[in-house]
Amino acid sequence: MESKILRHLSLPSLLSLAAAASLLTPSAASADPLADLASFSAFDKVDLAQLASGDAKTVRGPDMSTPRFIGVQTAWVAPGSPAQTAAALKNWNPAQHSELKIVLHGTGSDFARLQQAPDNPAVRALAAMTASKSTDLQISRDEAAKLPTTGDKWAGPAASFWSSVLSARASAGPFGQPPYDHTGQSIRAGDELNALLKQQPKIQKQFSGIIGGKGEQYWELTEIESKGVLTLGASYSRSAPNGSLQAADVLYYASGGFYVGLTLYQMWPVDVGGRASTLVWRGDMTSSAEIGETRGIERLGSESAMIKDVSRAVRLFRRDSAGNR
Repeated sequence: MESKILRHLSLPSLLSLAAAASLLTPSAASADPLADLASFSAFDKVDLAQLASGDAKTVRGPDMSTPRFIGVQTAWVAPGSPAQTAAALKNWNPAQHSELKIVLHGTGSDFARLQQAPDNPAVRALAAMTASKSTDLQISRDEAAKLPTTGDKWAGPAASFWSSVLSARASAGPFGQPPYDHTGQSIRAGDELNALLKQQPKIQKQFSGIIGGKGEQYWELTEIESKGVLTLGASYSRSAPNGSLQAADVLYYASGGFYVGLTLYQMWPVDVGGRASTLVWRGDMTSSAEIGETRGIERLGSESAMIKDVSRAVRLFRRDSAGNR
């Protein structure tokens, strides 16, 4: 089964934190990043030299009591400072890699581009689901009442309907989302995000308060299991103790495939062999009805698929950004 995970890495507001991070006192900056990492993550021990010279390390996250929740964590070392790593994240475009299956990416509320979506099987599948009023579409009953009644083409009424849905939901922000009750399940994005963090108290404490307001918003048309899926996301970032930076990337709406996704980052300045470097921690969490139905070997398969997908995204980012350091 294909993993319903986050493929997005771009964090548009991180660069603004560089100046704030540089104002931290020398005593704060000298604290041990490895101890900080171990205090909340799955990485009790990390060899910085090994991470700097090899691949990123991705492991399964702690078990959560809600079956539809799943998570993985990744650590790697990047050359340069946290500000430089943040700049690389900001400038990286995951849509250039077809294997990440991002069909369209937009920022803010520029939803008019949906009319120009390519005529490919994934988009046609979403158009057909829209025309048939499929209960697999994660929308509210009020939104479902406005589904177009004519044609199964994407350009025109279908694209206009989804532009309207995304616009209204983007205005509501992550914690103002209407439920997915057209599916028969009254799932609310804000409740899912809060529950994901509540079931990982150490991570919740480490990143307390980082998600607030609407953030820097973006949207994507992606492909999941050969179907087009529309998503809304928001990015948040702030300076943190010890000269580090923190960021959160929240996928708070998806038309299918998964309910919500959350990616958290922390980046610490470290010295590796006399070279200024950055220790990066990334935590990915998602809520998915399909994952909730898996048990035993199938559950392990879902975890392995998520680890594979996150590892691929991190590997591509590191490869693309290596030439810019």
